[in-house]
Amino acid sequence: MLGLNYSFMMAETIGQKGITGRKLESFRVKALEALEEIKRKRYPGLAFTELPWQDVSSVKEAAKRLKELDYFLLLGIGGSALGPKCILESLSPFHNQRRDGKGPKVFIYENVDPSTLRSILASLDIKKTGINVISKSGGTSETVASFMILYEMLEKSIGREAAGRFVLTTDPEKGDLRKLASEGMSSLPIPPGVGGRYSVLSPVGLLTAEVIGVDSEELLAGAKEAHEKCLACNFWENPAIVAATLYYVMQRDEGRSIDVLLPYADRLKSFSDWFCQLWSESLGKQGKGLTPYPSVGTTDQHSQVQLWMEGPEDKVVTFLRVEDYEADFAIPDVFGQYEGMSFLRGQTLAGLIKAEEEATELALAKAGRPNMAITIPKIDAYHLGHLFYFFEVVTVLTGHFLGVNPFDQPSVEEGKKLTFGLMGKKGFEDKKREVVQARDKKSQFTI
Repeated sequence: MLGLNYSFMMAETIGQKGITGRKLESFRVKALEALEEIKRKRYPGLAFTELPWQDVSSVKEAAKRLKELDYFLLLGIGGSALGPKCILESLSPFHNQRRDGKGPKVFIYENVDPSTLRSILASLDIKKTGINVISKSGGTSETVASFMILYEMLEKSIGREAAGRFVLTTDPEKGDLRKLASEGMSSLPIPPGVGGRYSVLSPVGLLTAEVIGVDSEELLAGAKEAHEKCLACNFWENPAIVAATLYYVMQRDEGRSIDVLLPYADRLKSFSDWFCQLWSESLGKQGKGLTPYPSVGTTDQHSQVQLWMEGPEDKVVTFLRVEDYEADFAIPDVFGQYEGMSFLRGQTLAGLIKAEEEATELALAKAGRPNMAITIPKIDAYHLGHLFYFFEVVTVLTGHFLGVNPFDQPSVEEGKKLTFGLMGKKGFEDKKREVVQARDKKSQFTI
């Protein structure tokens, strides 16, 4: 069960820089209206709310075949890589260094940096590799380019068997990857209406989970619990509504438009990266938005907290704390003659990281810097699924408050069109001319 403590967001605890209970209460009607929009599925993009009840038998079957190989390579970008990467690093950290035989070694190629692909290829045997190609549209340039290169490599290595090494995760009806699937390549569907940044609990993320030995049904079970909790109508008992309201009011009334997500667990660092895309691409439009700030504790206490404490008052810090790290180390009774070490004797690493998290919360609060804390019992598939779904609902609710569609990304499309023009795609000749003209202007201000 996820817990939300927002004491240090409130005026009652941090003074005039906090929010009063009366102001929060004034948002009750608007918040419940937003909740009803989710229930009525006002936007097609709300199809992600149906994912917790999907049939995962085809995902398990595909994973079973891939697990027989020595290497698993995922090709994707944006939500098609951030979600699977978060599952991998949260639930099977240092996966490729494990000695327990927990599935094939996993590599995620999420960019088109050729030196990275060279390094990946040097780390695996292409003849023993299964490849998951993820693109909802079936035409994501970066992913398709990588796919074309790797398909040729595999075909040269193992001949006609190459097609059987690929799983194409894409739209169930349209796109070039779907056409290839209809010609015999194995495929998994991304349900219509599920956008890339909301797709982690679809086959996009679930296949990687199964390949590394994580039960995808546990991820979905956690999401089901989050669905029941986050779509409840009681304002004060609904953590998603309260969190979204706090984020919005802090931005609207206090100018706090930067949201720091600070998990106190290395395994959740990639969760911050996943949140970064969800928050920015969903909310940043029409001159509005909230800026995500991915971080990790305690590391960033030594690199960022100074800014948060005494820098611009434009941030809200959300701590993500873990009750049970499922591992611990006692600090031994050594070097007692040194004052800077002796106080640590008899303590534990888990006790230290928890103390630092709690102390940083209070230090920020004493400086009048708003912060709140989300707590999960431990990092496992169930609670990770809960976290994914919780933040997706919070994002949709915040989008409602801002008055933006949290499911489109119109400005991203312009960059894609200009790229198509530069790369010579038919029908985008005018975009190529636009880039060439811009080059002439850019040359005027070059040193």
